[in-house]
Amino acid sequence: MMNGPDSQRENSISRRGFVAGAAAGLASLKIAGPLWARTNPELRAGKFGALDASTPGGIDLYIEKQEVRVDEKIGQAITINGGFPGPVIRMKEGDDALIRVHNRMHESTSIHWHGILLPFTMDGVPGISFRGIAPGETFTYRFKVRQNGTYWYHSHTGMQEQLGHYGQLIIEPAQPDPVAYDVEHTIVLSDWTFEDPHTAMKKLKTIEGYYNFQRPTLANLSAQVEATGESLGEVISKRLQWNWMRMDPTDIADITGATFTYLLNGRSAAQNPTFFARPGQKVRFRITNASTMTYYDFRVEGLPLTVVQADGQNVEPVEVDELRVAVAETYDVLVTMPDEKAYTIFAETMDRSGFARGTLAPRPGMSAAIPARRHRPMLTMADMGMMHGAMEGMDEGDETKDMESSHGAHAMNGEHKMDDKPSTSVTYPPHDERRVAPIKERKPLPIQNLPEMVQHGPDEHGAASIAMAMHAYRRFDEPGIGLGKDGRRVLTYGQLKALQTPPDRRPPTREINLHLTGNMHKYIWGFNGKKWSESKMIRFKFGERLRINFINDTMMSHPIHLHGMWMDLYVGHDYAKNPRKHTVNVNPAELLTVDISADAPGQWAFHCHLLYHMEAGMFRTVAVVRDLSGEPIDAKS
Repeated sequence: MMNGPDSQRENSISRRGFVAGAAAGLASLKIAGPLWARTNPELRAGKFGALDASTPGGIDLYIEKQEVRVDEKIGQAITINGGFPGPVIRMKEGDDALIRVHNRMHESTSIHWHGILLPFTMDGVPGISFRGIAPGETFTYRFKVRQNGTYWYHSHTGMQEQLGHYGQLIIEPAQPDPVAYDVEHTIVLSDWTFEDPHTAMKKLKTIEGYYNFQRPTLANLSAQVEATGESLGEVISKRLQWNWMRMDPTDIADITGATFTYLLNGRSAAQNPTFFARPGQKVRFRITNASTMTYYDFRVEGLPLTVVQADGQNVEPVEVDELRVAVAETYDVLVTMPDEKAYTIFAETMDRSGFARGTLAPRPGMSAAIPARRHRPMLTMADMGMMHGAMEGMDEGDETKDMESSHGAHAMNGEHKMDDKPSTSVTYPPHDERRVAPIKERKPLPIQNLPEMVQHGPDEHGAASIAMAMHAYRRFDEPGIGLGKDGRRVLTYGQLKALQTPPDRRPPTREINLHLTGNMHKYIWGFNGKKWSESKMIRFKFGERLRINFINDTMMSHPIHLHGMWMDLYVGHDYAKNPRKHTVNVNPAELLTVDISADAPGQWAFHCHLLYHMEAGMFRTVAVVRDLSGEPIDAKS
């Protein structure tokens, strides 16, 4: 394995170079932590180092609020060891991690280790797993490192994540790495606003679609005709349909380039950070989407990408041209540098309101053209659950036949209630622990041929839910909104297969149905129509294997993150190969199923990772308990 050129060290961490330099860097940071920040009042975003948290003495992280130059403007950011993003933290599988976090701010803070298996008291979620880190306090995180791969860390306190409180986390495997490469580079995608994030939230609550400057108007009618290839009459007809529903087909992202500056490793597209590789070298990009609200479509223009890891878990290699990285997801991809030319690393936002950009090149000073921007996508009736590729041309009789088949293949155990007689529709009622079947009555649920479509039942979600999709579908083979129509090969969840079968692939015996719901007019988000403040804990029984069915009733995509445990994602192929993820993206009108081994006692956060949705209520507490009527287990007992 070879190191890259010296000039790339600022934003990349070669494994050999890191080991050599970590000890010296660690010593200097422990002494100089908060001091150097006071002597350098004009920091520039995008400067960050690397630390090894599994060295015997551990590491120190200093959290401070400082003025930082982002692009060419000064903003108030939260820095970690004077950097934004924070340092890349490395660990070694099998070692103990030791991290002291010093809060130098006048407000409480926290760090959550995203995707890491650890005792819940080390998970770093105030109000769930600990009380937070008060101003002037130091909190020590200590846990055994039980996995490897690419992850990240971030504040779980208020809106601090929006201010730069995040960084990448890389865990070296204890066994030989199955992924071979010559040089690796960190890619941290994020979004930044000079607005106070609380002000941004207030605007969203006050005026629906405040940041959506891409709505259909008379002025852009011809542009829509050109972009879609439809006739003027067809475009007008569709607009009238959306108006009749009082919906907006451009409602792709709540917060857009109208206020966001999109960053790659803390640097704007104009700053164009460069990553180096020599011709013939195989480059490993460790991609983390640390954004608060932005989905990115990532590609290296003109070069194929081989996806080798998703959410820190090795997968069977898949060659694509582009992949969508949902908020909080991580992907590792390999790219072979073909020649002496420069190539643009292009991360275009899902709503096309902006992009982050870098360059892959053999030498400094080289760059390539910025690819042509694509038209902003628009939602379709399929995203409202009103029609779908599989149903197009299907009459009522065909739909009935399809649903009966799904019903027959699906065992009705756990809390999933249906009539004994074949039904013309499948409905997944909201989770209600009062309906949970006794353990003795439960049977293994099917692990293949799950229902392809569910019909929305009666409106039981109250005022906190509007715009419910009529149906929800399996969409794991779809590339996503705005992708797949320009000839590029786009990664889908259906292509992800675990490289090795993870332990515990028992069929689940209980299932929980969670409708993802929202009210855009009031900017309320929740599960089953309820905000976190109105909800009860969801209880998992320690040791059980259970299933969660997500039914997205909204028009927006939601990245759902479970702390402390893996979610085994159903993607329709061999159950042993289903990928294991910590964050799953649920598209509009999508039915998505995950199976979970409840092997982590304690209380855990479970939420949409769009920061403003989480703050608005799309959050639950999961308690892994001894029995379903009991209290949460103390992890120390």
